[in-house]
Amino acid sequence: MQTKMLFTLFLLICWLSTVQPETTPAKKIIQHEKEDEYDRDIHSVLREMTAMLAKQNVQIMYLQKENEAQAAKLRDVDNLKEAIQAQTAKQKTTEEKLAELDKLKPQLQVKQVAFSASLVATGQRHFGPFSALYTLAFKHVITNIGNAYNPNTGVFTAPVKGAYHFEFYIYGHGHASHGSGAVLVKNGHHIFLAYEHQPSYWPSSSNGVTLLLEVGDVVYVRQWPNTKIYDNGGHHTTFSGHLLFTM
Repeated sequence: MQTKMLFTLFLLICWLSTVQPETTPAKKIIQHEKEDEYDRDIHSVLREMTAMLAKQNVQIMYLQKENEAQAAKLRDVDNLKEAIQAQTAKQKTTEEKLAELDKLKPQLQVKQVAFSASLVATGQRHFGPFSALYTLAFKHVITNIGNAYNPNTGVFTAPVKGAYHFEFYIYGHGHASHGSGAVLVKNGHHIFLAYEHQPSYWPSSSNGVTLLLEVGDVVYVRQWPNTKIYDNGGHHTTFSGHLLFTM
């Protein structure tokens, strides 16, 4: 009985040994299939990642080109802005120069100013005495360069800012009660007086001054109250002035 059992066990072992080789390849095949499927999954993921990376690289390249284009546009804008600023500054400079030229235009146009005139043009005449100051209009104009002197009013008007020199000579008949005199006036203010009083003969007096005048300032001569002034064809009583230099 024991021998029979040993024999049966031996047969079972032999059968198992014959079955085992047949099942091992099947397991290996399944395992290989799983490994192949796993490899395929990895390759698929790698392919997808590669495609995504390639797409991202394309997008990055596009963004870089777009950034470069934007940067170029910004540079163009900056260059245009600088050009506009330079043009504006140039225009301002030109406008400032034109403004300066406008200011200097009167001085450029009026290079010289000078006049001389005597009190009467023809004949002879006594002026005064007057109870108040009397503006003398020197009618006989010898020189009037620049036309700044008006013989109808006796007023000189400064055409440009500058230094001007004026002289006036007063002549009269001697009289016991009346002297001969006049005052140079600038914009209504008395500057210098010329006065002489003697009872006989021919008294005369004179004076002169250099004045700084602005454009439009006026200068004229007024006869002093209670005086007598005389002039004739000899042109004794005169008023003169000229521009020394502009400022």
